[in-house]
Amino acid sequence: MKSLSKKLLIGVAAAAVSLAAPAATVVAQDKPVIATVVKISGIPWFDRMSTGVAAFALANPDIDASQSGPATADSAQQLQIVNDLVAKGVDALAVVPMDPAVLEGTLQRAIERGIIVVTHEADNQTNTNADVEAFNNADYGTALNERLAQCMGGEGKWTTFVGSLGSRTHMQWVGSGEENAKKYPGMALVDPNNESFDDANGTYEKAKEILRKYPDIKGFQTSAGNDVLGVGRAIDEAGLSGKVCLVGTGLPNPSADLLDSGAITAIGFWDPQKAGMAMNVIAKLLLEKKELTDGMDLGVEGYDHVSVTKGPGAGVLVVGNGMVLADKSNYKQYLF
Repeated sequence: MKSLSKKLLIGVAAAAVSLAAPAATVVAQDKPVIATVVKISGIPWFDRMSTGVAAFALANPDIDASQSGPATADSAQQLQIVNDLVAKGVDALAVVPMDPAVLEGTLQRAIERGIIVVTHEADNQTNTNADVEAFNNADYGTALNERLAQCMGGEGKWTTFVGSLGSRTHMQWVGSGEENAKKYPGMALVDPNNESFDDANGTYEKAKEILRKYPDIKGFQTSAGNDVLGVGRAIDEAGLSGKVCLVGTGLPNPSADLLDSGAITAIGFWDPQKAGMAMNVIAKLLLEKKELTDGMDLGVEGYDHVSVTKGPGAGVLVVGNGMVLADKSNYKQYLF
């Protein structure tokens, strides 16, 4: 990614909008409020992120920081939560969009009201002051697929899972995976982009269907945090552990048994805790009208030398260096 040759001033990056909220639209508060909104509450990935938001709040007692999200992976439910927070007049939003396009209108209204908007997993979000990514998403998707190709010996049928077709990062990852697989003429993609909605049970059922439809399938590349659990369970129950390859996004603790059994070949991830902290740090800097500079250290592991470039809208894209790939041999180094 091309780095900026000079500092990006927050005021310049968001020149078209005021960063100070009109008093009439903001509920009176004792201290600034940063509201983090995730794709879905109650799953390991975003439970881990909540510990990062809590750690930020503990380190910044002058700020009211909290996390919420819908009970199911539903972009309409997430939109309602964000709408409610905008109506309440929070000072900043840190959002992990289920579908960036669905939130554009509401986030535009938020910015117009002076609310700071920070997003994550949404580098195509136009209405945001800053989108924070743990790594270059094309590189991540390529790395997942390369690990899958190694396991498959560069040949055989394979398929992909995404949380939803509207999930920006998931589509980037599998898209880069498809590009990488072109290096291996023997790899044949079948029934791509199965939507899981981050539901391990639903993914399990879909994976069983695919295993029945393609008894000779050799690989799965998955995206949502629960996908490896559902697909891995299906592989394990079919007696195919170590025979069918599975590489996808997942966390070490929930994936441990399936990694040990060989049902999951490898997992890719970044620490959601650190991502939650990084989003809130950026939101705080923007509230304080501080400048974001290329190469800056956010004081968060994996975000100690971030790339800061122009985003698709008036905001900036902040990219860290937090990618991790782990398998049976080393996942215990990252137990969360």
